[in-house]
Amino acid sequence: MDIQEVLNWTDEQVFAKTGKHLESLQKSILEGIWQHQDYYEIAENNERSYDHVKKEAWKLWKLLSDVVGEDVKKSNVFSVLEQAEISENHANCLQIGNINICSEQQRSPSSPNSSPTQNSSPIIDLIDAPDLTDFYNRTTELNTLKQWILQDQIRLITIYGLSGIGKSVLTRQLIEQIKPEFDYIIWKSLTETPTLSSLKNQLQQFFAQSQQPQLPTIIDYFRNSRCLVILDDLQNLFQSGELAGQYLAEHKDYGQFWQQIAKNHHQSCVILLSWEKPRELATLAAEKQSTRTLNLKGLSADAEEILKEHGLTDSQKWPELINLYQGHPTWLNIIASTIVELFDGSVSLFLGNPPQPPLGKGGLKEEEIFIGDLSPIIESQLDRLSELEKKVISRFSEDEAVEISRQPGLSEISQSELWDAIQSLVRRGLAEKVIAGGRSRFLLNPVFKKYI
Repeated sequence: MDIQEVLNWTDEQVFAKTGKHLESLQKSILEGIWQHQDYYEIAENNERSYDHVKKEAWKLWKLLSDVVGEDVKKSNVFSVLEQAEISENHANCLQIGNINICSEQQRSPSSPNSSPTQNSSPIIDLIDAPDLTDFYNRTTELNTLKQWILQDQIRLITIYGLSGIGKSVLTRQLIEQIKPEFDYIIWKSLTETPTLSSLKNQLQQFFAQSQQPQLPTIIDYFRNSRCLVILDDLQNLFQSGELAGQYLAEHKDYGQFWQQIAKNHHQSCVILLSWEKPRELATLAAEKQSTRTLNLKGLSADAEEILKEHGLTDSQKWPELINLYQGHPTWLNIIASTIVELFDGSVSLFLGNPPQPPLGKGGLKEEEIFIGDLSPIIESQLDRLSELEKKVISRFSEDEAVEISRQPGLSEISQSELWDAIQSLVRRGLAEKVIAGGRSRFLLNPVFKKYI
């Protein structure tokens, strides 16, 4: 649903329940939240006080909770409304195994050779997808992905980055913006590491529920209709303790499947979400096949919204905090909670730069990074490293940058092994290339360096 559909449907439900329509301020609050505004911005835009808008928003969430029968709040309002709208139209649903195909379905798929059209009612299965949550501005990344999919007709896209960096949230928002362009949209999690045969069967069941007779292969469905498939948690198919992107023995055929998707002509798109970049994508990119890769990094100034939501003070120090934790939304949420718990929300005290003369020693020194509750997240990434990567990252944990064209300084590994390790660390998002003095150097992620 777009915002106007949300407002119209919600107004209808409220009127049916209460006999009254939504008030103008209630609509403005919904519109503001849709545009990722906070209560301060909504209040300013409506020439109301912050306290008044916050109070009216609380009343609105309570009203909508009564209407849809679920707990509605700012962070989940649109996901709850979307699911409520789907449930209302359950009579139009089909159930195949554990897959529920609901709402927006009553139409014919596009013809095989048709160009993408504005389909207001694709067949959608987002059972495995995360809920629509607070979305921090990723305009550049969204525009890039939309160009790849809608204009460049890219068939295989990989979005990779650190755990919790926002890959799933970004993709969920992308779906909301491009879903009219597709006949079918399905999100599948690979957490349970399904075999390729099992995954294909699930996809064929989904596509075949409105296409008879059943087509022989997934690629045939991709040619016949405009399909968008999201496969989440791809890293579960890779081996731990090996260089990045190496498949478990029973899942090596996935690599051939990606090649089929990229090399065969069709009108669909598959998006892979992963902590690690699959190795064969480098080959496909070199062969100029229809594939693209997006390494998702942290937020910049938009990360201030996270700190604002936690009620942190000393906003002049927020950029320093964001830079220290690389704009990583999950890390910042955890650290913000720590600052509230230990320093009553004062970022200056946490960073060791109090606005008034300190009563005692405390806070962070410039060279320090507080890890705290980030440890389990960091450990889950480091547990996947090979012994070679661990040696390299430990050896260079004190260096500002690594120049790999010189001797590695590790007698037990060769230069080629060093290159393999650095390349793998880059594909995991634990290192990045920078140019310094006309030479390529590699920086290790400072948070992981601190942990080690």
